[in-house]
Amino acid sequence: MDVKLFLTVVAVYLLSFLSVDDEGTANITIIPPPPTQSPSENAENNNSFYSSTPMSKTSSVTSNGFSDALNVSNGSYILSPVDNDASPVNKNKENYMNNKNINGNTNGINNNINANTTTIIADIEGEVKKRVPRYDKIYYIAKEILTTEITYNKDLDVINTCFREEVFREGFEECSMLLGLVAPLAHAHAQLVKDLDQRMKNWEGQGGPKNNSGKIADVLLTHLPPLLTVYEEYLDGHLLVLERLDQASKQNTRFEQLYREFEMQKVCYLPLSVFVLKPLHRLLHYQSLLQRLLKNYAPNHSDRADCMTVNNTLKDLIQPVLDTLAISENLATLCELQRDVVGYDNIVQDGRKFIRHGCLLKHSRKGYQQRMFFLFSDILLYTSRSGTSQFKVHGHMPLRGVLIEEPEGELANYGLIIYGGNRALTVAANSQEEKERWKADLQQAIQQARDKTDTKVTYLSLKSSSSSDEILDQCGNDVPKAAAQRNNTTVHVCWHRNTSISMKDQLIAVENQLSGYLLRKFKSSNGWQKLWVVFTSFCLFFYKGCTDDFPLASLPLLCYSVGPPTPEDAIGKDFVFKLQYKNHVYFFRAESEYTYQRWLEVISSATQQGTIKRKHIDNIANQNSIETSPEK
Repeated sequence: MDVKLFLTVVAVYLLSFLSVDDEGTANITIIPPPPTQSPSENAENNNSFYSSTPMSKTSSVTSNGFSDALNVSNGSYILSPVDNDASPVNKNKENYMNNKNINGNTNGINNNINANTTTIIADIEGEVKKRVPRYDKIYYIAKEILTTEITYNKDLDVINTCFREEVFREGFEECSMLLGLVAPLAHAHAQLVKDLDQRMKNWEGQGGPKNNSGKIADVLLTHLPPLLTVYEEYLDGHLLVLERLDQASKQNTRFEQLYREFEMQKVCYLPLSVFVLKPLHRLLHYQSLLQRLLKNYAPNHSDRADCMTVNNTLKDLIQPVLDTLAISENLATLCELQRDVVGYDNIVQDGRKFIRHGCLLKHSRKGYQQRMFFLFSDILLYTSRSGTSQFKVHGHMPLRGVLIEEPEGELANYGLIIYGGNRALTVAANSQEEKERWKADLQQAIQQARDKTDTKVTYLSLKSSSSSDEILDQCGNDVPKAAAQRNNTTVHVCWHRNTSISMKDQLIAVENQLSGYLLRKFKSSNGWQKLWVVFTSFCLFFYKGCTDDFPLASLPLLCYSVGPPTPEDAIGKDFVFKLQYKNHVYFFRAESEYTYQRWLEVISSATQQGTIKRKHIDNIANQNSIETSPEK
């Protein structure tokens, strides 16, 4: 064995036994750089995936508090950026979401490492590698069916297993309808994911009849048609489920507490209402994946007939899902916003539609102050952050009496003046593009509100007797404690990133979800860390493996740019994409050209600020006959 390599391995082994001091602080350790390789070795390993190897009781923490690996702080993992802000002042604001873990730790990596923590690193390049045969695009589409099915199956279990246990323990009957609808789906898809996994193993030469290799639609044909009636029942009942959950939360304090405490659990990595809508999302994913297969199957392909049969069987159900989805997402969003907003009791109302929420700077006697605005089809609310998890209402404006105009002077580019009743709000967006989004949505909503003749919606629910900022501060601090995970929802991300999202954005995001393994590059070495990654709800969730019950870390992607690395990045690998928000940079590596394109496609649908990369992504997609999501 090469002496240099031997010494490196010994050093890593000795470092793994570093003790933790009495205060629970791990000693700083250094992960050695990978051994040098010859050009031929680099070329050979250029497209390989590496398995991950745990190192016990070590952490790689740099002097500024960030880490090269996925670190654990008090049992919680935080994804570290490739680069970070040197300024402590900037770190407090800009690093908030980038170093935000699923348990609500907002202080980034600290030096108080728990004694039981582990650091997961990829094997040193060149020592261990997994050779993946060069399958065609059809293989990777089939693999995407499997990987996304794994995530869907686990999402069903969040309700069918985890939530069921909590509800039964407390004896609540409010959720009986939800549990009854989910149970048959969870049981059926547990078997489907096993059969899909076995088929892919067969495809990869790991057993099974050879005549099944290269086929996947026949597995779906066996499982999905018998489930159509189950999905029809779910489609008919899910809106009532959302309404009952909302009513129970308002009327039963014990149930509300259970609801909030369940969302604090690591396994509930999304709001519960999002899990309720996952079966509708999955039907749309099946259709998209089947159409991808049909585009790539030759006319005489052995799996084409089964693929067309499954696709045609789902068609009758897809249109009702599309017709209902906007209503469903709107109701779920209203219910979630009601829990995020304090001081306005009846956000959930018949006929009310969510349009946009986001951050604007409001001018006052004290200067410009950050405010969170919520635009609905009939009313505009403006709020400020209260504590860590909710927003207090400062005022509301019924849209029928609202006017907007362009300011003059320095605010001409980014500003708007909003008139409502006897008030005038001067606000500024963070960019011209963001201002135009707000302006267009406000103008359309105002006009539609004036055209309506229905006056059933009431606005007299503001708890404060005045909408002034000064009076609001006297309302007290009787804000119920919210779940830590809620700090990762889009409302809170918009607050910290000074941006906004609309209902149109949310509907696009529904159809752009993805799961699979990616390699994440370490900051200070050539090593790559293998992670199971789930992209949903504008956020990347990171797991050690696909069988883990909860994510180790999360990375909200609003305002990130996505695209290939630049020559200056000196990555030197294929299928690598770069995520960047200000100083925060991450590199991820896919296993094939197809999966690389898919990750670019779905992430670009959510980042908003990634539009500068969009032409590149569209060109790749067009060259390979992959449909892209429409522009927001």
